[in-house]
Amino acid sequence: MFPVLHFALCTLHFSFYILHFTFYIFHPIPLTNLHLHIISFDVPFPANYGGVIDVFYKLRALHTAGVKIHLHCFVYHREPAAELEKYCETVKYYPRKTGLAANLGLLPYIVAGRISEDLVKNLLNDDFPILFEGLHTCGIMQDERLKGRFLVYRESNIEHHYYRHLSKAEKNPFKKLFFLAESYRLFRFQKILRHASVMLAVSKDDTNYLASRFPEQRVIYLPSFHHDNEPNILSGKGTYALYQGKLSVPENSVAAEYLISRVWDDTLPELLIAGLDPPDWLVQLGEKHKNIKIIPNPSDQAMFELIRGAHVNIMVTFQPTGLKLKLLNALYNGRFCLVNPEMVAGTTLDDLCIIGKTPSVLKDKLKHLFTMEFTESEIVHRQEVLTHHYSNDNNCRLLIESIHSR
Repeated sequence: MFPVLHFALCTLHFSFYILHFTFYIFHPIPLTNLHLHIISFDVPFPANYGGVIDVFYKLRALHTAGVKIHLHCFVYHREPAAELEKYCETVKYYPRKTGLAANLGLLPYIVAGRISEDLVKNLLNDDFPILFEGLHTCGIMQDERLKGRFLVYRESNIEHHYYRHLSKAEKNPFKKLFFLAESYRLFRFQKILRHASVMLAVSKDDTNYLASRFPEQRVIYLPSFHHDNEPNILSGKGTYALYQGKLSVPENSVAAEYLISRVWDDTLPELLIAGLDPPDWLVQLGEKHKNIKIIPNPSDQAMFELIRGAHVNIMVTFQPTGLKLKLLNALYNGRFCLVNPEMVAGTTLDDLCIIGKTPSVLKDKLKHLFTMEFTESEIVHRQEVLTHHYSNDNNCRLLIESIHSR
């Protein structure tokens, strides 16, 4: 009798273990006792460009998991956002210093303007962990008053690589020189990351770089947070191709110019180029082509409809840094994604994209894709891959665990 009872109890215990494990895998962990400071380089709402998208949807995921967030934002071109109060226990704003005063000395411009004594004083009111969003916010990381605190660095780019590529893409000689100088200052400044307790990198390539540069630090691969929990894709066919991005950024405007000048011709379907603040020269270039249309400053809903309605979302970049959030957005909401190799560098997204390296190859693949329909089976495959690697819930759990394992 006792062996039978023992077997039954073991079976019951194992069943409870399986139920607990299943819940752990498929549900975020409510950790209502965790308080976390997050220092954001910008006001992360509206979430309408790369960096702030990761910040905002990270806030939302952490809030859902029960984390008490104390958000600190630097303000310079955006207004305070009441929306943030839905997800944070406290929200504080600090003016970012800009202009010549923030550009003198050896500190990078993006860092010097975000050093605030008021911020440090607010952080000293408790001993909660502190998450620094981007190298931009790390100017106070070596402050002696924060010694002993758990400091999390959230990487979004290897910044000196990013600024070097911006210098190559920039047409204005003065801006080109500024980007080059900023790249050098950022390279020197990155040594401050030795004070980080843990680093969270958005791509595998960036993870490898940080791990090799800082072998004594803990570096974790944690993809960007984003808007979508599951794909919302239309099957069938669309009538146009779409390139989208923050067009005021040289990287994106140069990519759009490349598509217009090197890839597109009159034999191809319509190309829509949509994004924030396109430069005048790009608008004028687009106007020379009857099958190219520039759409400046679309609303979030309009951009969503453009991505979803396109037959092909075409994305090229010339700097393989970070994780391109517009690529994730297109994969979750759009049909075919045609990219160059740099766009998927350091990601696990190659299998979901069609890749072309040269203008002629991109052109040939475009023509072929417009003869095809996007099928339901392709939508299912997208869901499987994206849920495995880019789930906000899973990445939120990993972030929380990285703090609790200190």
